[in-house]
Amino acid sequence: MTRVLVTGASGMLGRAVAARLVADGHDVRTLQRSPSRVAGAVDVRGSITDGHAVRGAVRDRQAVVHLAAKVSITGPLEEYETVNVGGTRVLLDEARAAGVERFVHVSSPSVAHVGRSLLGAGAAPADPERARGSYARTKARSEVLALAAHGRDGLGVIVVRPHVVWGPGDTQLVGRVVDRARSGRLPVLGHGAALIDTTYVDNAVDALVAALHAEPSAYGQPYVVTNGEPRPVVELLAGICAASGVPIPRRHVPAVLARGAGSLLDTAWRTLPLPGEPPLTRFVAEQLSTAHWFDQRRTRDALGWVPRVTLDDGLARLAAWTARQQASAAP
Repeated sequence: MTRVLVTGASGMLGRAVAARLVADGHDVRTLQRSPSRVAGAVDVRGSITDGHAVRGAVRDRQAVVHLAAKVSITGPLEEYETVNVGGTRVLLDEARAAGVERFVHVSSPSVAHVGRSLLGAGAAPADPERARGSYARTKARSEVLALAAHGRDGLGVIVVRPHVVWGPGDTQLVGRVVDRARSGRLPVLGHGAALIDTTYVDNAVDALVAALHAEPSAYGQPYVVTNGEPRPVVELLAGICAASGVPIPRRHVPAVLARGAGSLLDTAWRTLPLPGEPPLTRFVAEQLSTAHWFDQRRTRDALGWVPRVTLDDGLARLAAWTARQQASAAP
């Protein structure tokens, strides 16, 4: 049994990781601003930016799985800096002071994506200067901080970059795709042929748990995690829409126009008091019109992990979940 702290357990992936660790017999504590509702885990309510809350949360812990982050597609840069960089710094400092032995830092392949296609890429070094968008740049900085802490005061750090995690109840990819498809605002950018890797949530959970228990020689490095099944973006969007019972996108928009529109909308939302999220950002336009898939051999060797849920099985699970949601909502 390992005494583990999971941050960000109110999100889909964090909650699933905490639940898996409880099911595996570990002593799990969670830290986030809203209840995790993970049965068997002890919740600590608070922010990773609050040193007092973090100090109490890491007390007597042997390991930390750090998922808490600001992940929205838009917002003031200061908010990303405060949570993603400042919060990670606080957590690392308190973890070292508390004698934590293992620290799994959950990052993103976007930290090394500079706008060009990634074809069979590995885990390139995080690039805070050239990463695209506030989220990616601040996650890159937080990853640099985490790896710099490896080996200090007995702390071992491993970085895992799950790519485009999705599943039933997901509000990031699936939720946005469904909302836009339902309202007719989900075009295909370009021909939709760009190959994109994604990660079904159960596979991401397995990888993070494997990282927690990996051999010490695997630590001190970043690893990209995906299903290893790149699909054309048009096929991926169609699969999610079909499983969710919403119209499949048919309209195509030139990628160059979408990227230009994304840049303009970025500026508008950054400078004007506009509500909600922009319908498109430059980062999202690039993600949906450029290939990004990854060589998984190094990850699987280091973590002793392979994905157990295929993309098609994941879509079938999403369809079954959607059917249950619709049945429970029926009068």
